[in-house]
Amino acid sequence: MSKTINVLFLAAEADPFIKVGGLGDVSGVLPRELRACSNDDLKLDVRLVIPYHPAVKAENLRPMEVFFIRRGDTEIAVEAFETVIHGMPVYLVNGDPIRANGSVYSMDAKQDTEKYTFFSVAAMELPNHINWQPDVIHANDWHTSLSLYINLTKRWESGLKHVANVLSLHNMPFMGADASASLDAYGIKLAQTDLPEWARVLPLPLGLWASDAVVAVSPGYAGEVLTEEFGCGLHEFMSQRSETLSGILNGIDTTSFDPAVDKALSVNYNLDTLERRSENKELLQEKLGLQRDPNIPLIGVISRMDVQKGIDLSFTALKSMKRVNFQAVILGTGDPKLEDAATELQILFPDKIKTILKFDANLARQIYAGADMLLMPSRYEPCGLAQMIAMRYGCIPIVRAVGGLKDTVIPGETGFVFEKTHHMSLVGAIKSALKTMPDREKWQALQKNGMAKDFSWKVSAQEYLKLYQSLVK
Repeated sequence: MSKTINVLFLAAEADPFIKVGGLGDVSGVLPRELRACSNDDLKLDVRLVIPYHPAVKAENLRPMEVFFIRRGDTEIAVEAFETVIHGMPVYLVNGDPIRANGSVYSMDAKQDTEKYTFFSVAAMELPNHINWQPDVIHANDWHTSLSLYINLTKRWESGLKHVANVLSLHNMPFMGADASASLDAYGIKLAQTDLPEWARVLPLPLGLWASDAVVAVSPGYAGEVLTEEFGCGLHEFMSQRSETLSGILNGIDTTSFDPAVDKALSVNYNLDTLERRSENKELLQEKLGLQRDPNIPLIGVISRMDVQKGIDLSFTALKSMKRVNFQAVILGTGDPKLEDAATELQILFPDKIKTILKFDANLARQIYAGADMLLMPSRYEPCGLAQMIAMRYGCIPIVRAVGGLKDTVIPGETGFVFEKTHHMSLVGAIKSALKTMPDREKWQALQKNGMAKDFSWKVSAQEYLKLYQSLVK
């Protein structure tokens, strides 16, 4: 008889229901890949729970019985809905604190804290209403990390069976705001923790403290959070608990991101038909209003306009290369000042640089398939997906040696890597790429090496499976 491990997977967003960033990609694919790890000896029953944000798009929802959770002197109704996607049960949790804000994340810290505290309390109560109990609670980032704290403290109070806590750490600097008032309102007491005093009321640190296992989204990032530079004030705490910390690289959806079948591309290609890729480059140049010439290097920038992404380094580097023969396309939105800087680049170099300030998934895919290289000079990058997608499409990444970027891009084999957070360090890496590109044999070797890498979620899912097994054992 096969053993079953039940996993309650909690996230603030998940594709295809709602996606704001990389977390939506992860939560949309990883739970399904985990279920696919089931075999004759072990069944992995993973169930996804997300908030029913007003912007969620969902079909075939089945309303469940309304249940109530106490908040102070009142009770708040929890409306839960169930659906199935790719054979996986998905639960969407709703209630007044979730309806109060239409977006997944708001600028109102107090409102977000209340929303995600409510969601965490409701998610911990949900199994009692679906006749199914988890062996593992798997939370993601600060938004759902309070569920782990609630699970642990309730277990202590009630003497319930051990349910393992796993926290995927996608972004250490985002810890949430003071949750003490919300926790108190829902009857959850603050425990005595060994966290730094300033962190004892913040959702992410409380989740880290309550976890049996913390999984950074790349091995590189797992090492970095133990340092003062990247640990955000928790490096000493994390170092004391380093035996619970590991790094499992995020994957990409290799079915969706596949140049052989991608419908966003005018010309499909694969490892064996790589020569067809140049047609996508020329079509992209034409679409952007750039000179159509396969020999002019085309540099892609697909990024959130954020200092964390080192986007300012990209702009300064490109600006300093006015005497170099290249073209560039910049796609993204974010910080208005950085958007203005991107627009200024196009004004300065109208024949070389094109800026598109919007989110355009199809154009992003066309850039991956048409640009020769992709810039990712991040100041920190827990994992990064764009460099993996770029490699799958034969676009050579130029990255800074941080986090998941240094884990995935091998200098001289699949891309170009630089160390210092300075635009001249980036310029050096770009010029190395430009010098290599005319050597067709070397360049195609870089492309083919990257395209042959397996960045699928299947690899990561097996690592999570081993972790679940060790925790349940």
